[in-house]
Amino acid sequence: MQVDKTVSFSKILKWTGVHMIWLLVFSGVVAALYRFGFLEFMIPWLPISVIGTAVAFYVGFKNNQSYDRMWEARKIWGGIVNDSRTWGMYVDNFITNLFADDKVSKKELQAIKQRLMYRHIAWLYAHRSQLLVPTSWEHVSQGGHVAKRARYYQKKFGVGLVDDEYTRTELKNFLPQEEHDRLIANVNTATQIINEQSRDLKQLREQGLIEDFRHMEMANVLKSFYTLQGKNERIKKFPLPRQYANMSRIFVRIFIFLLPFSMVPELMRLGETGFWLSVPITALIGWVYVMMELVGDYSENPFQGMGNDIPMLSLCRVIEIDLREMLGETDLPPSVEAKKGILM
Repeated sequence: MQVDKTVSFSKILKWTGVHMIWLLVFSGVVAALYRFGFLEFMIPWLPISVIGTAVAFYVGFKNNQSYDRMWEARKIWGGIVNDSRTWGMYVDNFITNLFADDKVSKKELQAIKQRLMYRHIAWLYAHRSQLLVPTSWEHVSQGGHVAKRARYYQKKFGVGLVDDEYTRTELKNFLPQEEHDRLIANVNTATQIINEQSRDLKQLREQGLIEDFRHMEMANVLKSFYTLQGKNERIKKFPLPRQYANMSRIFVRIFIFLLPFSMVPELMRLGETGFWLSVPITALIGWVYVMMELVGDYSENPFQGMGNDIPMLSLCRVIEIDLREMLGETDLPPSVEAKKGILM
């Protein structure tokens, strides 16, 4: 997630400089063909303006849908934050000797609370890791220049900004070895971690450390985690419909291809000055349309490890700190800080 108030000119150049270059070259070639008499026809401005308006509406629709996907993902993670704090509160206050026939020591109670909270922290990091696995339609899974640029963006403006060594060992830090080895072997580790929590609650109910009402309330929170996980997986595994994602790109290319055959001869009527202005003006108009397309294209997948992502690592760390403080711990990991204006 980009957290700077403004985007610097240098960042804009890094992200979009290559597009400005080919637009200038294309516009310059068409202008030269008109200048030296190789081209004489021109496309009237009216059909070009109609096409441009239609493309703008279509790309605007795509951008709205991309933003909706990103904003929905952020709301889902907001729900994970809230319900995680609720889970911590329930674990801290509901698990007692109040209803137990065989009392356990405070040390044993604390160990149970730590086990439940640590397992939940492990779920957070497991869920995040699963969401970062590339799908076939994400940019990094494409071939050629698109995949190369996507890997560059991930490294320079995405997950590459954060030393992720800590989270790579997160499950081992928060799960017992036997449990870790058993859960990590599942296809969907995050799902099985929540199920393990449910089994643990069942045992606590049998021991009398929670009674029926508290058991039901805590199980409802686990159900909420499943719901939120499923919503994130829906966004991850169901792409923006390809007819919208791909056709907008095709329409933009058609518009940019036709644009100089109308803009250049029109401006050349102004004389020498108009000829020299035709190249940058045509390239600028094309750049605006390209950037509208790219903004939506790179925003439609909010879990692909780039600068437009939901800051999942930061949110996981916030929850981890909150839960460990509920346990009374003071040796806490640092909050995740933004780097180069990007918070991951």
